[in-house]
Amino acid sequence: MKIALIYPPTCDPTAPYLSLPTLTGCLRAHGVEVWPIDANVEAYSRLLCRETLTVLAGRVEERWTKLKCKSALNHAEQLAGAALWEAREDARSAPGGIDDAVAVLRDRSGERFFDPPQYEAAIATMESALRLVSAAYAPLSLDFTAYRTPFSLLTIREIEEDARPERDPFHEYFQELCARLAAKRVGLVGLSVAFPGQVQPAYALAFMIRRLLPGVHVTVGGPAMTQILLRLRGTFLTRALKPFHSAVLFEGESALLELVRAVERGESPAGIIEGAKTTDLGALPAPDFAGLPLEQYFSPAPVLPYDPTRGCYWGKCAFCHYGLAECGAARYRERPVEQAAEHIRLLADRYGCRLFHFSQDSLSPKTARRLAEALKSALNPSPGGKPPVRWATDMRPEPALDQECCRVLAEGGALGMALGVESAAPRVLQLIHKGLSVRDAALAVKNLAAAGIAVEVMCFTDFPTETGREALMTARFIEELRDSIALFICGEFALVVGARVAQHPGEYAIRETWHVAGDEFSTALFYEESVPSKTPADRERIDDAIDRLARSWWLHRYPWAGSLSTAHTLLWYDRYGADVFRRLAGTRREPAEPRPGGKRRLPPRRDLEQVWQRAREHETEIWRILVTEKRAVSREAYCRLAEALPSVRISVRLN
Repeated sequence: MKIALIYPPTCDPTAPYLSLPTLTGCLRAHGVEVWPIDANVEAYSRLLCRETLTVLAGRVEERWTKLKCKSALNHAEQLAGAALWEAREDARSAPGGIDDAVAVLRDRSGERFFDPPQYEAAIATMESALRLVSAAYAPLSLDFTAYRTPFSLLTIREIEEDARPERDPFHEYFQELCARLAAKRVGLVGLSVAFPGQVQPAYALAFMIRRLLPGVHVTVGGPAMTQILLRLRGTFLTRALKPFHSAVLFEGESALLELVRAVERGESPAGIIEGAKTTDLGALPAPDFAGLPLEQYFSPAPVLPYDPTRGCYWGKCAFCHYGLAECGAARYRERPVEQAAEHIRLLADRYGCRLFHFSQDSLSPKTARRLAEALKSALNPSPGGKPPVRWATDMRPEPALDQECCRVLAEGGALGMALGVESAAPRVLQLIHKGLSVRDAALAVKNLAAAGIAVEVMCFTDFPTETGREALMTARFIEELRDSIALFICGEFALVVGARVAQHPGEYAIRETWHVAGDEFSTALFYEESVPSKTPADRERIDDAIDRLARSWWLHRYPWAGSLSTAHTLLWYDRYGADVFRRLAGTRREPAEPRPGGKRRLPPRRDLEQVWQRAREHETEIWRILVTEKRAVSREAYCRLAEALPSVRISVRLN
């Protein structure tokens, strides 16, 4: 029996993700015929081209023409009008520029990809194209990290509604994919859902497979689905599994093999299948990328993922819950260092790859050092030259990252390290059980940078009880170490179900936590502090401080060069050095070009912009009422509040 493993949209299309190659390698090692399909990069290759965007530009104009003929717009129409009006410039420019933008990103020579103005223009066009797609399917908001609609993932009914052809930009691609699955006579389809942005498209594809290929067993797994399904019980779980015959939770290597064998025997396994939580990594083969379209990713050269470890060796941070774990992080395990080095050498030779990202929760400094030594020995770098293989990973800023350790890491190919600094306020670090001091973090940053390794600093603000002064301490930490930091991110704390904070809210001065009624998938967890820890003025000062910091780097949205731990960022480090994004700070942001036929930009309409702004303010207030006052969400409740808002007359003199 042939099985297809599918990685659905929407997520980073610049490099393959690790799940499919890992599962493919394990199944092929047991004689299973596997067809790996990166539907994410395939779907975006189909979507982000001149032909498709031209059709979508026509759709935007058609929808806008119908809307502007109305004598007045209700709330939903105002929101749609905002999306359509603001995308009209994208509709004029993106179709004509998209093919060249994609060519820049896939430029094998690197001449255009590594030219800052051309790269900037290319990614501006890509962002413009995504805005156009979103507007064509408004109220959809689509990018490489998220797939959002107002009621997305609330109920299985809303999921089915969002899967309708007129709402789903991937619908035609999914139809073609189903035809290919039928032609290959696939007997089992496994959907690997690693990130939240993949959930809705995975459901849409599963519903279509069940409808068009009724004899095919459809299973689902991956971190995002594991965390959703773990929370559900009874009828909620039954409804969530509607388009799937089965779902594999946690690590899927052995469980998926057993499922394949059962289906081959004519059995019909159903419901939840619990996979392993502590797979022996030493027993796993190397990831197998054969069959994936490495030339189709939006990058000039392959950057491959590999997992020398899984889980987190610390595992105590109070804010953390992600990956294949019921709470916190998975238990830490390592591959034998010699095996990992041999796997990397094999992958480098087989796929012509020089750059790797070690994709796991964390890598201990001791193991990183041993792996660097093994790689240096196995790959025999030329004296004084670049290591033949370079790699990046995530680490804790441990005291073990001393000058000698960092030198060994660099000589063994270490290119970049993303450090989980979290906060530079000692009290906050203690509260989150980080187990490290601000001094530890600062020394790790300095030692890695001195060794020539690009240091990426990951921080966040708004941990419960964090004051404005403490948040500004984190901003000052970044500013003081600016010359040693290759890139930084400073996000905002979000409460997740499996984190210690959610399980023991009273310890963190949280008065209450709640899910909203009507959210059958429990995708969001809300909370309220006992006493607000920041004033609006505090928040404004924090935002201003981070904005000022950002001007010292050439930063971009994920997954472009200038965002943390991405394929493009590693390629630019390798080409220009660890300080490239500081040196390029202030590089002019390019508009999406070219504009076909030399068309001028559309003139601004202040009156319309005011209408759109008020509509968005009303939208924010509707959701505040539903989430914090009523604590219940449904399409019907939303519509009642929206219908109470006044309609707005707009000028008939619209372009």
